[in-house]
Amino acid sequence: MSNEQEHHEEHASPIKTPKQLIVTVVLSFLVPIIVIIMLVNLVTASDKTGAGSDTLTEEAVARRIAPVAGFELVDANAPKVFKTGEQVYQAVCTACHTAGVAGAPKLGDKAAWEPLLKAGYDAMLDVALHGKGAMPAKGGNPALSDYEVARAVVYMANESGGSFEEPEAPAQEGEAKPEETKQAAAPAAAAAAPAAAAPQAQAQAPAPAQQQAQAPAPKAEAAVNPVGEKLYKATCFACHGTGVAGAPKLGDKAAWEPYLKTGMDAMVKVAITGKGAMPPKGGAANASEEDIRAAVEYMVQSVQ
Repeated sequence: MSNEQEHHEEHASPIKTPKQLIVTVVLSFLVPIIVIIMLVNLVTASDKTGAGSDTLTEEAVARRIAPVAGFELVDANAPKVFKTGEQVYQAVCTACHTAGVAGAPKLGDKAAWEPLLKAGYDAMLDVALHGKGAMPAKGGNPALSDYEVARAVVYMANESGGSFEEPEAPAQEGEAKPEETKQAAAPAAAAAAPAAAAPQAQAQAPAPAQQQAQAPAPKAEAAVNPVGEKLYKATCFACHGTGVAGAPKLGDKAAWEPYLKTGMDAMVKVAITGKGAMPPKGGAANASEEDIRAAVEYMVQSVQ
């Protein structure tokens, strides 16, 4: 009997009253909640990496996840709107001239810009147009006009202690030049031939069929898709213009030869899906498959 009683006491529950049961159930809920709250407070109260910086703001995150480049289709017949010097700087030059990358003089650093200002505007413009050292021609954007590059040079120079005048804007297509204005002001009588000379001119002129036979056939040229050219200049030039990260440069036949052997469809597929350092669609997420094919065809035509 003594052994049976001892065995029974060893297996008896520690909860012997209803009050103990209620306390046990309540603690089973409260203890985990208290532990979780303590862990959350510990994490939030600990030091954070980069605390006090703006690297985690919505704007900073949006800049990091933004595509490498974008493109915008515009009316080819519309008059060209030139970028200001500040706009060119923000779009092209800021990557190096804001932080002084690769020895580039920082914007506003008068000491760094002093030797360049002494060299003169023409020397600075020549370097900006043709490149020097780590800086590619036109800052790596061949779509910029010489006038836009000149405006960027003047903007950076004047922000860094210079006093250059704004370059003169070039005449756009459709604008009358001084010579054309003088010709237009010539007497109308010089353009009107005597009516009596018309029959003689008609007699001397060959027949239309003879004109077609004598005129040499125009040389066949491959048509360039304007959509592909615009997409290249807006997006693809960033790498294919200078050969960044092993990208075949525009017009480099030797570099393009291995890709040409794979065929157009294979090259378009790589351009759409991305490969290596090249993101899908070259970073132009809104471009259609036809746009990408047109850009590839434009680059291929440069080596054919």
